[in-house]
Amino acid sequence: MSIFSFVKPYRIPIAIALSLMLVELAVELVQPLLIAKIIDEGIIARDLDTVIKWGGVMLGISFLAFASGITNSFIAAHAGQSFGFDLREKLFAKVQDFSFTNFSHFPSSSLITRITNDVTQLQNTFFMSLRIAMRAPLLVIGGIIMAMMVHAKLALPFVIIIPPLLIFLIWIMTKAGGLFKSVQKRLDRVNGVMRENLVGMRLIKAFARGKYEGTRFEKANNKLQERTVFALRVTEVTIPVLLLFMNLSVIAVLWFGKIDVQSGSVSVGEVVAIVNYAARITAAFSMFSWIIMVFSRARASSERVTDVLNEEIDLEDTIKSQDAYEISKGEIEFDQVSFQFPDTNIPILQDLSFKIEQGETVAVLGATGAGKTAMFQLIPRLYDVTSGEIRIDGRNIKELKLKSLREGIGYVPQEAMLFTGSIKENLAWGKQDATEEELVKAAADAQIHETVQKLPKQYDTLLGQKGVNLSGGQKQRLSIARALIKNPKILLLDDSTSALDLKTEARLLDAISKYKCTTVIITQKISTAKEADKILLLENGSIIGYGDHETLLKQSSLYQAIYNSQFGEVKAGC
Repeated sequence: MSIFSFVKPYRIPIAIALSLMLVELAVELVQPLLIAKIIDEGIIARDLDTVIKWGGVMLGISFLAFASGITNSFIAAHAGQSFGFDLREKLFAKVQDFSFTNFSHFPSSSLITRITNDVTQLQNTFFMSLRIAMRAPLLVIGGIIMAMMVHAKLALPFVIIIPPLLIFLIWIMTKAGGLFKSVQKRLDRVNGVMRENLVGMRLIKAFARGKYEGTRFEKANNKLQERTVFALRVTEVTIPVLLLFMNLSVIAVLWFGKIDVQSGSVSVGEVVAIVNYAARITAAFSMFSWIIMVFSRARASSERVTDVLNEEIDLEDTIKSQDAYEISKGEIEFDQVSFQFPDTNIPILQDLSFKIEQGETVAVLGATGAGKTAMFQLIPRLYDVTSGEIRIDGRNIKELKLKSLREGIGYVPQEAMLFTGSIKENLAWGKQDATEEELVKAAADAQIHETVQKLPKQYDTLLGQKGVNLSGGQKQRLSIARALIKNPKILLLDDSTSALDLKTEARLLDAISKYKCTTVIITQKISTAKEADKILLLENGSIIGYGDHETLLKQSSLYQAIYNSQFGEVKAGC
């Protein structure tokens, strides 16, 4: 997808804006001719009527140019803002469709910069192209042509000097494009450091690492400053070079103009007209440094935005996806499932085969890095399996629409994630049209209703970013309530009760057992696992045990070791 595809809907406003710009340009190119006529036919001939006549014409067309400029600015601004809105909206929608693999290609800080800073850069360039940027080169070309029409011999210095200057400008623009792309990457880094600091501010303060983080930010900021200054210096060098050669050409015009006036081959008005064109061309050239900088940054931003728009999403609905099917039972089956993260050769899961019947509760245990969370992420297709097949209700999940699949699953991630807004708004993530009764029931089942009732505004209480004004246990319970309100057929709890005490957790699991859903819970607590119908024991990505508590306690040495570490030695007969 090209950036230009977002320009096409605004072809009519663009055509109108460019037409108005051409009116301004035409007036500017005609004015020196009128000045020459006033000088030669009015002032030198001492004809006041001619001065008043052509002076009135100049005033009238100047007013026309002013009105055209104001209208052009309004239309260009509206088209530019609309273009930026469309592009930003498309980028955000694209990012929403990204899989976890796509996110690994673009750090969060870089995506934020691309959707904000880069889009703003392109939006401003679009506006300035319609208002000024296209006018400057046309003014240079038109000025040369008009000067040649006034007196070809006297305008010859412009014809000689300007083409090499244009080649120089093109070379500078090419070089500056790469420099400003590097600037945007440095900006990504600064945003990344800022984001990490804002998210981890509590930890920074707890470890008294403010000075260290300040130094880290300073280094990133200094590198951004150095790269930006260097890029600006490269572009700014164009103005002195352009002015030097244009002023030399003006001196040549005045020198030879004086000689020609004395010989009678050129009138004073013609010399003044050509000098006027030289002044306008010089003014246009003085804008080229700014134009080069803007277009160079826009070029770099365009490449960065296009990278996101053209990123191939590796996880989408397949041709075989069923349109209408919804999860009805919640039966889960893994058949020889293996998985490794994209762009790596390290196996995370190897040949997993097991079946969870409808309505069962299964606890998943294993050491850190055993592959528990990776296994969970495969069920709602946050990643795709490397080999094997996952079936829900007997159907390969790749044959289900992603939307239908995920709507039937209540997923509570390991790290509780809440959004800025009210408690009610966060719970309604699970079901947008939820009634007050449904919100309260889900919260009560998640053992958080009483806590919410004690808050000043209860369910209308505003939460900070990521629920910063709540404890870990409160955030976990709100996350669980958000999943329960969906009344899902499959409930996945990824170590989501780790911050709860045993009594609260027991009440929570008892409430969940009343839901007609299949529940899979990752836990490190034997007290939680023993209440499940079955326990899945993972080690190094492989299943080393699958059965109920009593069976594993007799047959699995690893399970016995975990049990002993939490409850002491296994008693005889257990």
